[in-house]
This record gives sequence, structure tokens and C-alpha cells, in this order.
Amino acid sequence: MRILLTNDDGIHARGLHALRAALSRAGHDIVVVAPDREQSASSHSITLHRPLRIRSHESIGLAVDGTPTDCVLVAVREVMSGSPPDLVVSGINHGPNLGEDVTYSGTVAAAFEAQILGIPAIAASMKDREGGDFDGAAAFIARMVDERDNWGRTATILNVNFPEGPASAWSGARLTRLGTRSYSDEIVEKVDPRGQKYYWIGGREPQWVGGEDTDFATVYGGGVSMTPLHLQLTDDRVREALAEWDLSWATS
Repeated sequence: MRILLTNDDGIHARGLHALRAALSRAGHDIVVVAPDREQSASSHSITLHRPLRIRSHESIGLAVDGTPTDCVLVAVREVMSGSPPDLVVSGINHGPNLGEDVTYSGTVAAAFEAQILGIPAIAASMKDREGGDFDGAAAFIARMVDERDNWGRTATILNVNFPEGPASAWSGARLTRLGTRSYSDEIVEKVDPRGQKYYWIGGREPQWVGGEDTDFATVYGGGVSMTPLHLQLTDDRVREALAEWDLSWATS
């Protein structure tokens, strides 16, 4: 299989290298197009007001001075235009992407861009950003790729999150839904040496809300969470509830 590999932690990130090694060992044709530096929390942003530059890292792949979305677009439309990827794998992110955090995530945004382009994608993230079993997670993703006929016939996204600890201690995998998190976000105000105020956006450990079938409950319980995602954001329930709304005022 021809696989485009990207991330939002940058081309030198441990998670990306673990994926590249595992998928190459499995015999897949791997093309790496990743940001040249960390792009965490870049969401689905795209660079429009300056040119993009691509530099080759011979032992790894291509580095783009842009966002994960830029990387997927450049890869599919230019670098791999003659032989497009069968699959896009984004990650393994150094930190989890659970619940509403998928809307901030550059890792997940790369998978969304693949979906827009009609390509199945996996977004992979690790709860323990420092001591996580990235090799075990990469091996898990390689096995998922072998199962692609069961889930990737269309432009599906699977958002996969791995728990703490070694892979041998994980309690299995589960298909989940996104949970809901409540962050106690806080703005930290400081003063620079010139007396000017500046601010850090911070956040404590989130409080999660939801049932046992959610992504956070599975990951915090020691299992691997696999959540199908899509970009259809229309709220059909509200749309139906508003069906009787008289909109004649809008044309008066």
C-alpha cells in the first residue's frame, strides 16, 4: 500500500519515526511529508499569504514550512500527484486527542484534509507524551492498516488514542464516540522586562464527562480508543426542529 505519513509535531518527532519504521517493515511504500517544526493546535489552518518551501531530509522525507493541512495538500496535489496515496496516517501525536480537542488538533486536521481529498486516514495520538509506548502503538497501526478492507473502503477517518504503559498492558481496543471535556482554562498574565503585559493560555487536567463508550473513558481505563470521525457538521435534529420556522422576514 502507498501511504502518506505526516504529523503536527514535526519531521523529527519520535512518533512519526516509530510509524515510519513499523509501516516500512510491513512492506508498505511510505512517503513522509511533515511540518519542519512543531505545529500543535494548528487545527485545520492552511497557509495562503506566503509561499511554502519544501526541504528534503534524505533519511526521513520532505519537510514543509507550513501546517499539517499544508503538508497533505502539497503531498497529494504535487509530491505524489502521479501516484496518490491509498491511505494517510497522521501521528503518532505526542499527547492525546480526545473529545472536543479534535477540533484544535493539527494531527486530526491532516486526517480531515485527507477525507476532503477522498482518501481514508488514521489520526494516531499517545496519552503519555513522554514515556508512551510509541513502538507498540506503531505496531498497532500497522495491524490496523492490514485490516483496511474492513474499515477503509471510503474516505473514513479513525481517530486512535493510546493509553499509558507498555502495549502488553493495554486492555484491548474499542470503537468509541467522542467524550466531552471541561477544561479549567486559565489566562496567566505576566510582565516582560520592558513593563509590557503578556499572556499565556494554559489549562489544567480536564474533567471528562460521558459514558463508558467514550474515547476518554477507554483511554483512561487503559484501552485503545478508535473513534470514526467525519466533517458533516450539520445538526440535523435542530434543522428538523426548525422546519416550521417562518423565514418570510428574510426576503422582505
